[in-house]
Amino acid sequence: MTIYDELVARGLIAQVTDENEIKELINNGKATFYIGFDPTADSLHVGHFMALCLMKRLQMAGNKPVVLIGGGTGYIGDPSGRTDMRSMMTPETIQHNCDCFKKQMERFIEFGEDKAIMVNNADWLLKLNYIDMLREVGACFSVNNMLRAECYKQRMEKGLSFLEFNYMIMQSYDFYHLFQHYGCNMQFGGDDQWSNMLGGTELIRRKLGKDAYAMTITLLMNSEGKKMGKTAKGAVWLDAAKTSPFEFFQYWRNVSDADVLKCIRMLTFLPLDQIDAMDAWEGSKLNEAKEILAYELTKLVHGTEEAEKAKEASHALFAGGGDDSNMPSTRIMPEQLTDNAISILELMDACHLAASRSEARRLITQGGVFADEQKVESIDVKFTADQLKTGIRLRKGKKVYHKAYME
Repeated sequence: MTIYDELVARGLIAQVTDENEIKELINNGKATFYIGFDPTADSLHVGHFMALCLMKRLQMAGNKPVVLIGGGTGYIGDPSGRTDMRSMMTPETIQHNCDCFKKQMERFIEFGEDKAIMVNNADWLLKLNYIDMLREVGACFSVNNMLRAECYKQRMEKGLSFLEFNYMIMQSYDFYHLFQHYGCNMQFGGDDQWSNMLGGTELIRRKLGKDAYAMTITLLMNSEGKKMGKTAKGAVWLDAAKTSPFEFFQYWRNVSDADVLKCIRMLTFLPLDQIDAMDAWEGSKLNEAKEILAYELTKLVHGTEEAEKAKEASHALFAGGGDDSNMPSTRIMPEQLTDNAISILELMDACHLAASRSEARRLITQGGVFADEQKVESIDVKFTADQLKTGIRLRKGKKVYHKAYME
């Protein structure tokens, strides 16, 4: 099976511009391809997973990844999939986030001479002269076509700023620049990026002629991948300081029955014949599949040792064992107590087990909160400093565990 056939079999490719040419490039290790990451936080999250795994797969097949960090486009913010404008970040914050991204990506991609490279579009976008940009690039774009782009539809309903309107031009210019200076002949992106990516291909064609070689591929990376990265509290991060290896493991252990095999196929590096054999799994076998998924992805992000710890901790908890050494925990400070005690609502808030006090009340009244495996019967329940010094094991629903303690 060729690498292109494998990508198709894993359900990664949604649409392409020229399938035959793309097959020729990536199957023969001739693709120099880029995927962009805007530094909107100081950690990647599981919504980036599909892109990272894709780069790893293609590099293993002999192709060269170009990791594009959006230090320049980060000044604008991608309007795709947004109903509001992104917060403006300072140059210092953008640079810090870029540095964090590279450190995390090194777990997936091999950087070095004749291997993967990382570039920052701030290096060329911030140097552009506005009038020159309008004349050189702006003239190649039809406003009518831009307004029909999928990436702007949601924002058009509530008001699209002129700042955001420029994002497509900036992203298109990235491909144009990478093509000229790095020999980049292919771009990958999520399905909500299709219009932006076609803009890059069209810019190369308009500026350099039809013979200029530029391919585009779009993946179901955002509709599937970003959906995977959302929880009630927000993103599941790849940074262990934000999402512990145990929490990361538990997130994937708790995916729905309908999604588990799709996730294994798209995100793990298990052989396809092994995954195909799982297609017939039902009932308790799906729980085994979920554990395989959780272990493989935790190993990929945090290493084998942390994956083993998370797996052992998960087994201990669900078997009713007492080992909570790898459980996510929150240290409660003395100043958080009133009259030497803390209420269950305050404790859940401190441990980030609910998005709001009202949600915490609802969970308790519905019988979904437990403390040391005893159902919390009332929102008036309080815990003393002595209890906290022993440690309180909280459980939300059947699968979310957290320990609260004082020293």
